[in-house]
Amino acid sequence: MRLDKYLKVSRLIKRRTVASDACAAGRVLVNGRPQKASYEVKAGDRIEIGFGERSVAVEVISVEETQKKDEAKELYRYL
Repeated sequence: MRLDKYLKVSRLIKRRTVASDACAAGRVLVNGRPQKASYEVKAGDRIEIGFGERSVAVEVISVEETQKKDEAKELYRYL
């Protein structure tokens, strides 16, 4: 699954366009490297997202095409 879509499905970022813009600006790192929105996310990847002064780091547990809102947190684990 594309990185921008994963960020939206997992509810780490609310909208796919915002996720795509964050990737283009270099604020999303996968395994320590900035990635484009088209990067294919796999289980075990480490994603870091910069939100201004703070950042969020998660590890991908599973990749699902769709997920209910209350089950979205099962897709990743905070580091």
